[in-house]
Amino acid sequence: MERTEVGTVAKNTQEAQSQGHPQGRTGGTVAHRAELVIIGTEMLLGEIVDTNAARIAQRLAELGIYVHFKTTVGDNWTRMAAALSQALTRADIVITSGGLGPTQDDLTREVVAAVLGLPLVEDPIAREHVEGWFRRNNRPMPASNRKQALIPQGAVIIPNPKGTAPGIIARRGHQAVICLPGVPYELETMMDETVIPYLKRHYVTNGSLHSRVLKFFGIGESLLAERLDDLLALENPTVATYTGRVEVRVRITARARDEAEALALVAPVEEEIRRRAGDYLYGYDQDTLETVAGQALRAAGWTLALAESCTGGLIASRIVNVPGSSEYFLGSVVAYSNDAKVSLLGVPPDVLATHGAVSAPVAEAMAVGAMRRVGATLGVSVTGIAGPGGGTPEKPVGLVYIGLARGDWTEVHRLQLGGDRERIRWHTSQAALDLIRRHAQAVSG
Repeated sequence: MERTEVGTVAKNTQEAQSQGHPQGRTGGTVAHRAELVIIGTEMLLGEIVDTNAARIAQRLAELGIYVHFKTTVGDNWTRMAAALSQALTRADIVITSGGLGPTQDDLTREVVAAVLGLPLVEDPIAREHVEGWFRRNNRPMPASNRKQALIPQGAVIIPNPKGTAPGIIARRGHQAVICLPGVPYELETMMDETVIPYLKRHYVTNGSLHSRVLKFFGIGESLLAERLDDLLALENPTVATYTGRVEVRVRITARARDEAEALALVAPVEEEIRRRAGDYLYGYDQDTLETVAGQALRAAGWTLALAESCTGGLIASRIVNVPGSSEYFLGSVVAYSNDAKVSLLGVPPDVLATHGAVSAPVAEAMAVGAMRRVGATLGVSVTGIAGPGGGTPEKPVGLVYIGLARGDWTEVHRLQLGGDRERIRWHTSQAALDLIRRHAQAVSG
């Protein structure tokens, strides 16, 4: 594979490091270690999937604070104390999730106070927070909720705008124990609004860390990693690949004295990645295929109509989740049955009889029908076999056709997808949105 610019990228990276970062990868800054203690017996029983750890670890990595260990422990005082004590022997920052509720098995406050050797005291700000939540929601406050106002002496609370349980930040020397509730949408808000700013003030002060996430669709992680193999060995910035939900992400992270210098380290590496795999690159950072497809439609001045069969409205749902999508999205027809395809989209009955619902001619007719029925610039259709049943040797589970129609032009793409029903439907929606993006961008430039 061609590598004509690799030497330039490596040389630029080394020069930027040598100008202000004699210690290389960390740029002369302290790399703080974090550990997560995820609390809840329900996770050990398999009743709940832990998504909090991934969210916390991702946000910490963006700051250059890396999680070295994660422990999941049940609602048991002895085991929780052992897990927290162990974490404090090897981490600068310990973040817990769960156990801040009002019930008897919510033990995080008590355990943290005991491990740190601090008494539990009622915090007036925390009490007002709890009482205020019940007032705002016109509900009487049970006496048990007063427990949520208790914090280890000297600790500070983390406001929780979406629930009753305030979080806690307790310090021991250079170490911090940060306690967050287990409800994901509460935790995410508290991380973004309080914890991340706190960590930036106290643990990310010597230099600047900048990350850029590139998002790819239509190429697998292993193939993309092969194209980027030498870049994955860089030390500052670092380059890493991650598998997302039917997409691949590449994160470039640079540590430097200031943001401008970090950006200067990232820029040539990003350009080299674009050169090698730009055909599959659809967006950056917080972009999703639905946001990027919408931006492309708006730039092209197009409107969109959908005809969905196997996805059952999933593509439309993703599109309307984007604010402002009414500017370009006119409507969708979910035509699951053959009769609906005929009556709602004008698919000729003889085409269905000859080729079957899952076929290129039917996908084409559905796209044309959606475009004409709704009066849109672009019509897009999907028809396929999501499984687990319904497949045949000639048309196996995972066979999907995506049709596109604009004016007198039509095009149909055939996919053979793997995975379960949910994955096939999601992959189909990703592929359809990517085709919308590509076609609209080709016009708008």
